[in-house]
Amino acid sequence: MLKPDQIKEIVLKSKILPEADLKKAITESANENMPFTDYLIGQKLLSENGLYESIANYFGASFIDLRRTTIRKDLLRVVPDSIVQAHQILAFDQDNENIKLATTDPTDLEIIEFIKKKTNLQPDIYVTTPSSIKEVLKQYHKGIKARFEEMATPGEKPEIPADQKDLKKLAQDLPIIRIVDTLLEYAIYESASDIHIEPNEKDVIVRYRIDGVLREVMTLPKKIQSGVVARIKILSNLKLDEHRLPQDGRFKVSTEEYKVAFRVSIIPVYDGEKIVLRLLNESAQILSLEQIGLLPKAFNIVKANIQKPHGMILVTGPTGSGKTTTLYTILNILNKPGVNISTVEDPIEYRIPRVNQSQVNPKIGFTFSVGLRALLRQDPNIIMVGEIRDLETAQIAANAAMTGHLVLSTLHTNDAVGTLPRLLEIGIPSFLVASTTNLVMGQRLVRKICPNCVTSYNLSKKAIIELERQINFKELLSTLEKEEAISSAKIAPESLLFYRGKGCRECGQTGYKGRIGIYETLAVDHEIADLITKNTQREQLMEVARRKGMITMLEDGFIKAKMGITSVEEVLRVTKD
Repeated sequence: MLKPDQIKEIVLKSKILPEADLKKAITESANENMPFTDYLIGQKLLSENGLYESIANYFGASFIDLRRTTIRKDLLRVVPDSIVQAHQILAFDQDNENIKLATTDPTDLEIIEFIKKKTNLQPDIYVTTPSSIKEVLKQYHKGIKARFEEMATPGEKPEIPADQKDLKKLAQDLPIIRIVDTLLEYAIYESASDIHIEPNEKDVIVRYRIDGVLREVMTLPKKIQSGVVARIKILSNLKLDEHRLPQDGRFKVSTEEYKVAFRVSIIPVYDGEKIVLRLLNESAQILSLEQIGLLPKAFNIVKANIQKPHGMILVTGPTGSGKTTTLYTILNILNKPGVNISTVEDPIEYRIPRVNQSQVNPKIGFTFSVGLRALLRQDPNIIMVGEIRDLETAQIAANAAMTGHLVLSTLHTNDAVGTLPRLLEIGIPSFLVASTTNLVMGQRLVRKICPNCVTSYNLSKKAIIELERQINFKELLSTLEKEEAISSAKIAPESLLFYRGKGCRECGQTGYKGRIGIYETLAVDHEIADLITKNTQREQLMEVARRKGMITMLEDGFIKAKMGITSVEEVLRVTKD
């Protein structure tokens, strides 16, 4: 990849960004610990294509968008996969004398010379974007699915080997190893968060959770079930001959491109053993507050509260709503040499340099409360507790916030306002909740509309009637006007323009690609604190929060739907209580 200084020089000389904006971007990207290129594109200061077109012009090369190019499979094998991943370069066309190479770094002469010697062809260099290369590789790896037909042909159900040696031998059978490796590799390239391997009477269903939704991706023959289960048990260091009790384990898969940890859960079901693997991408980059989906108003509230030296910042929502990602994003901003940050997590999802991260292990008595007590003896400035589950953890966290620490944690509540009464229900005194809580964020994850097949439409009368049945539509329009998402609340609902994805090859015909957060942010000021000390009911707290301008998750979602980021259907799907 091109070095940051080279990118800065190209942007400056190409005059595609005013010098003042460039200097600000350099400072902000450094403050947020973000790669400079990611910051430029993430903040929409430059489009990815625009930036790499400028790079191509700077080096006197042609620019190509590989997403609009059909590449022969044999050409994709010309450059070894490990080199494509590490150097972001691949071959997309060739004739008897020349080979056309697409790269993100035309200065990588060593690798270009290597390909020249390997192929005995003259390289013709084109510049492309990282996402363009990623998309080509993804399409190539989708061919992995077809390999299952070759590796796993249907057959009769075999007897489960009773002997552990037989199981071990079966797990080390080459076709079984290839099937499991391919299954894991395909999940990684599809950006799945979970793999479900579910035995039925006559076959085995494999489903991936992609963008929060389970999709059936393949059906494996029953005869290979025992081998697949045994192989995953060996990888996870679990007991091969235990078929009656649940087992939990973990393993890692590392390449130059990615480092993924798999958490494995196996449970006996009627037709065998069901396996669920949770994927944790340890090489994933931590996002900025804007990238996770905070709109300007919420962004300013969060920014102001994380600068406070002590108090609690709580993020709430159900499992899988992105709470941990939000906490990591905040930690990344606070991660400066002058502070000591310590965490207790379950599990550690991302590794952050200079942050002391520990993982709970209830089997040996290392719980959140035990870990939190120990952390307080480690002279921390900032503490992150993965989750507040019980009174003891809540008490220690609140007392730590009161004695000069900034405490970040999560709770399982439906919304931001409901978190405050929940803390009182757990058993924390109202005065302690009021005096230590700085900020509560409620959140959900919605799927983003695929940019390659997005289309606009107007709401039908039937859709409007259905919406009015589910939500206060007039109040929603009023909020959209206040937040400048629409020009007037009196506008005819039928004239409102919304967006959806038609479905295309790049999004697997779903119309969605990727996810983003919808939020409500409640800053605890003196008035809210007074209400907490009086044990005020949730409804009254909500009334005051709304009067002070708090936007609900539903409203935040509709603003993003109006902006074309997500769809109305998606917002309603995830905000249902």
